Amino acid sequence: MISLTNYKNEVAECCKKLKLSSNLAEMAMNTDGETHQEYIYKLFSAELENRAKARIAKLTNTAGFPIFEKFNDFRFDEVKLQSGITIESLKELEFIEEQKNLIFYGGTGTGKTMLSICLGLEAVRRGIPVKFYRAATLINLLSESKQGGTLAALTTRLNKAKVIILDEFGYVPYDKIGSQLLFDFLSEIHQKKIIILTTNLEFSKWVNVLYDEQMAVALVGRLMHHCHLLLFPGENNRLKESSINDAIGSFREEA
Repeated sequence: MISLTNYKNEVAECCKKLKLSSNLAEMAMNTDGETHQEYIYKLFSAELENRAKARIAKLTNTAGFPIFEKFNDFRFDEVKLQSGITIESLKELEFIEEQKNLIFYGGTGTGKTMLSICLGLEAVRRGIPVKFYRAATLINLLSESKQGGTLAALTTRLNKAKVIILDEFGYVPYDKIGSQLLFDFLSEIHQKKIIILTTNLEFSKWVNVLYDEQMAVALVGRLMHHCHLLLFPGENNRLKESSINDAIGSFREEA
């Protein structure tokens, strides 16, 4: 008669040969069912749940989020939504189903990055691959990969994502080669990936960081082709919430 320990080892060996999770052997020893069918169903359901959790953990780790944010902490009342989009539709990620980009325009510290991360994390929780980059960081990566002959490998990694978050576009000027590489990449994924772009630079001034007017016009056109534009007209929230405001207020009162 085979002991429970031996059964566990045998199941573990079967899992290895079938390329199943080794955790399945442990679960097999701790799963009950009134029938064989119920037992198998519970066992496989638990394995699928573990795989889903592992995938979400992997997607979260590889997305590159600089910080984790929550919708509950975001002030939607300080964002202007264009017609055709609502807070609820944003949270439900309907823009992904609609194959529409998101462009967040507004001043520094108004919540653009925070909302992009909230949406990115929600996508990851639903098993959608996401990549988050500061625009300057991605441009540097593209330039370095071009010089090192690894641009194709970098592009392959980027293409694994369904959603590309490009944060702080236009905050600093870019070199011409980097600008061209970014333009080429965004043109290549046009209508293939969802782009969430945050910027404090109005469209007419994109040429100031891209150097080429035709390239700037073409990039705006492609990003806006299927897009929702969200405006962030509020004041700098980080400054507003900072204790320095109290100090400034006290100073003004004394003056």
